[in-house]
Amino acid sequence: MKRYLEIGKIVAVQGLKGEVRVEPWCDSQEFLCEFDTLYFDKGETPVEVTRSRPHKNIVLMKIEGVDTVEQAQNLRNKILYMDREDVELDDGSYFVQDLIGLEVIDNDSGESYGKLCEVSFTGANDVYHIKGADGKIRLIPAIPDVVISTDITGGIMKIHVLEGLFDED
Repeated sequence: MKRYLEIGKIVAVQGLKGEVRVEPWCDSQEFLCEFDTLYFDKGETPVEVTRSRPHKNIVLMKIEGVDTVEQAQNLRNKILYMDREDVELDDGSYFVQDLIGLEVIDNDSGESYGKLCEVSFTGANDVYHIKGADGKIRLIPAIPDVVISTDITGGIMKIHVLEGLFDED
């Protein structure tokens, strides 16, 4: 498991005092605002966040030591990382990067449907994309009626296929 996970990208400068605009790559802007320390360079370089706040669909962030437009401009397109050890997830919650690559198996028959390759966020519930050995993509809703168990360490997700879910097969 990767210790440092991508959490957002600096997309622009905000104002004249070195603030940056960050596109969040996480569940919410509020989640991104919870961190006092984030990282550049895949976790190699810690940066102290002196303040951050949601603004429309982005986060406005002030990073310690970045006090001019020029300094902030040099950070454009840099990826921000979080340390997974700074977060305690609720039971049944996972980092998307930990779900990618899980083998998805039918809980009843033991049949493998392939590997989880993508997660879409639809608002109502997440949708898991499963790529079969034949290259075909199947979509399943990430709801308790379908996802029976998720074993990150073992690399397996067991699902129950509801009637009609894979009817196109």
